[in-house]
Amino acid sequence: MQQKSIDLIEFMKRFQTEEQCREVLFSLRWPDGVICPKCGSTRLYEVKSRPLYHCAQCQYQISATANTIFHKSQVPLVKWFAAIFLMSHDKRGVSGAKLSRDIGVSYPTAWLMLHKLRKAMRDRDSEYMLSKIVEVDDSYFGAPEEGGRRGRGTDKTPAVVALQVDAAGRPEYLKMCVVEDLKGETVSNAIRGMVTQGSEIRTDCLSSYRKLTELEYEVMQEKFDLVANPDHLLWLHKVISNVKAFIAGTYHGLDKKHLQNYFDEFTYRFNRRKWPQELFMRLLQACVSAKSITYKQIVYGLEVD
Repeated sequence: MQQKSIDLIEFMKRFQTEEQCREVLFSLRWPDGVICPKCGSTRLYEVKSRPLYHCAQCQYQISATANTIFHKSQVPLVKWFAAIFLMSHDKRGVSGAKLSRDIGVSYPTAWLMLHKLRKAMRDRDSEYMLSKIVEVDDSYFGAPEEGGRRGRGTDKTPAVVALQVDAAGRPEYLKMCVVEDLKGETVSNAIRGMVTQGSEIRTDCLSSYRKLTELEYEVMQEKFDLVANPDHLLWLHKVISNVKAFIAGTYHGLDKKHLQNYFDEFTYRFNRRKWPQELFMRLLQACVSAKSITYKQIVYGLEVD
């Protein structure tokens, strides 16, 4: 979907008030005019005393924020929009402490807002799968326990990273998945959720990847040798290094509990890196399309309705 480019000056002009923000939400949800979600009527009128539309046919009242990421939030929309702009435009990410200072909310509120935005990013990217030529490798994130092992067998969190490349080997789209271990079945299930069957998968000689041949993938395994073949999985390894720098630089390391959320954030921006001036509107559209998530659902890993 092509979105309008918005730079900082344009953003500051367009979104100064709650009314301006709300009008944009209504236009994104109902581009052809507001329609009652209950009865389908187009006979609606604006309630002057509250930011609602009232259906003349079934008396249902419609809010711009209902069933979106902003649902039941007490944070003003102008602050939400500022958070979306900051998060979508800074490739290093925005920490909860920085967002708290920048938009004038408490740290817990900023932390929750950022996780809600990551949820919207995840929902949007879940609609897409990698295909054609895909480089796959595993890596580890976080810090090992004191005196713990490094490399495969470490107590850090394992993850499977998949990068779709073009015929010349240049990166196109990315997916990342936290996994429990690197056993064949675990790795296969992770890749099946990221890569369409029939794709060509290029990877190293880890035995777990052999199981992929049973899932109708064309698997090309080659031993990684930095001296003999330095170009093998070159771009994939660069991306993994960038992810680790992103997590270490902005968030100073993460435990397994929320690691996937930060993967989703990095992946979302990476997959839209060719359209930097459209990122705000693209993320705003994702927020309109996604359902909200509560603090308890984030902290305790509860399912979202």
